[in-house]
Amino acid sequence: MTKTGNILKVAFRALGRNKLRSLLTALGIIIGVACVVATIGIGEGARTQSENQLKSLGTNFLMIFPGTTTSSGARSGFGSNSKLSESDVDAIREEVSAVVYVSATIRTVAQVIYGNQNWSTSIQGGEVDWPLIRSWNVAQGQFFTDADNRAASKVCVLGQTLVTNLFGDEDPVGKMIRIKNIPFRVVGVLEAKGGSMMGQDQDDTVIAPYQTVRKKLMGTTAVGGILASAASNDMVTRAQEEISALLRQRHKINKGAGQDDDFMIRSQTEMLQQAEEQSKTMSMLLWSIAGVSLLVGGIGIMNIMLVSVTERTREIGVRMAIGAKGGDIRAQFLVEAVVLSITGGVLGIALGVGIQRAVAFYAHWPVLVSTNSVSLAFVFSALIGVTFGFYPALKASRLDPIEALRYE
Repeated sequence: MTKTGNILKVAFRALGRNKLRSLLTALGIIIGVACVVATIGIGEGARTQSENQLKSLGTNFLMIFPGTTTSSGARSGFGSNSKLSESDVDAIREEVSAVVYVSATIRTVAQVIYGNQNWSTSIQGGEVDWPLIRSWNVAQGQFFTDADNRAASKVCVLGQTLVTNLFGDEDPVGKMIRIKNIPFRVVGVLEAKGGSMMGQDQDDTVIAPYQTVRKKLMGTTAVGGILASAASNDMVTRAQEEISALLRQRHKINKGAGQDDDFMIRSQTEMLQQAEEQSKTMSMLLWSIAGVSLLVGGIGIMNIMLVSVTERTREIGVRMAIGAKGGDIRAQFLVEAVVLSITGGVLGIALGVGIQRAVAFYAHWPVLVSTNSVSLAFVFSALIGVTFGFYPALKASRLDPIEALRYE
């Protein structure tokens, strides 16, 4: 048998003599590596989910809301005292060259009734550019027209969740539903969109002409918000700046005099950055836990290897007496530390993948099991074995053979 094979054989035999102690020693490594694998998988899954949800909002998406205002030193909340108007929507459409699609929007919640079925859902008012901004295609029928919006026609388009709950397998196009006891004709069904960043079901909705919702369902003159789409991703910032300048001019807001904007603009880029910051915060927390666990695991390995050196002092003396060199003893204990940490690493990888699967199953959160995360965890565990096993191995190799043989 080669020297390396003999060293491995002795290492496994030594660890096998105290199986429970070896397992408990590796526990810190197991937890730390599991955290590394789970962190990377869950973090990547969260990032991918955020990106997909932001893409589902639309193309080069911009949202303009009635914003915080200051009056007599008191700041009123988001969406209060709306100063947005339909003329603002027309001005953005006509004067902002970086924008290609614009739609006024308004939202309420109401009970929708069809036959003996009813469902409480979101009612959104929009204009003909609404599906183009949201990149939301019609799966059945068609979207309402600009003439429907101008005439405040009682027509609507339904999301897939609402169709399932009200109509089942029945084709809803052409059917009549009631919203706040007002009859609406279904002209189309939107394709499935999925959940939003806030965890809401985007398909649980009714889309009707903006003027219809404003006049007949809400009875208001206020614009709830404005949706816009920039001509390209590179022009989002320019579109945001042009819209801000236009609305400040129209609303007579002097930023130089310290006046607050009475509107807020959010872009896809900003929302993605916020989502990434949240993902980084969560990842840093998990990485901190993983780091502490790996450190504790490494200290545990060092401790148990020092104990092992003390317990096996006479054995070391015997091996040196029959010709073993200091390098052989050092390699022996270093291999034992590495085997212990790698074994913990393998078990930690299995536990980490199990945690990922559990999160995906119970929390319905997409996770990504990547080869990189598994490789990184494996390398970490090996490095810990080398780093924390080196000192005990060095101490064992420097024992005096005569003193070691006398040790009881």
